[in-house]
Amino acid sequence: MILYGRNPVREALRGRRRVERVWATDAAAREQWLEGRAEVVTAADLEALCGTSEHQGVCAEAGDYPYVDADSLLEAGDALVVVLDEVQDPHNLGAVCRVAETAGCAGVVIPERRSAAVTPAACKASAGAIEHLPVARVRNVADWLARAKRAGAWVYGADAEAAVAYDVPDYSGRVVLVLGSEGRGIRPRVRSLCDELIALPVRGRVGSLNVSAAASALVYGILHRRGGVDRAP
Repeated sequence: MILYGRNPVREALRGRRRVERVWATDAAAREQWLEGRAEVVTAADLEALCGTSEHQGVCAEAGDYPYVDADSLLEAGDALVVVLDEVQDPHNLGAVCRVAETAGCAGVVIPERRSAAVTPAACKASAGAIEHLPVARVRNVADWLARAKRAGAWVYGADAEAAVAYDVPDYSGRVVLVLGSEGRGIRPRVRSLCDELIALPVRGRVGSLNVSAAASALVYGILHRRGGVDRAP
């Protein structure tokens, strides 16, 4: 896998997977975090390596992303896990993973099929956060939600039409937050496994938020309800 961009490469060097080689332009190679670690090449060489002009002067060859076992994400008694039900845009996956990592979520669960995977584009969209976040792939989302419920988790599904406002539940204990795909939302069987459907307020003319924006609002709303959001003095 060829990662590209300053943050994705820097975080990969600090993260869990092996980085084999790093290439950088002369200017980027002189940055302190890359000093002595990069092979100097031209910008055109970098574009040929990673297939995009959005490399920001650096790219790297890294091993496959180390997915984790989904059940392990529920080990903590107050685990907060985000599930993406067939979100297919890698930029949305990356943006949600950035939110989840920044907020201290236990991890993100995605299906093995009909879903974006952890690709270089997703890594770039996450600004490297995905290198520090446990991401699990499951064969069947609904089946995993059933296991999560047996493990004591309460499952909340994000639905713009839900009657319950997002700030009503107290979100104590293990919580799984399910967000649906772009356009279609949560699939019916997955929806049926949700203990409660929750909605963000919509006061403008646009009917819904992008999935990563919704994830940000809901995850931090959950932290706020739990009393886990620090307030500025």
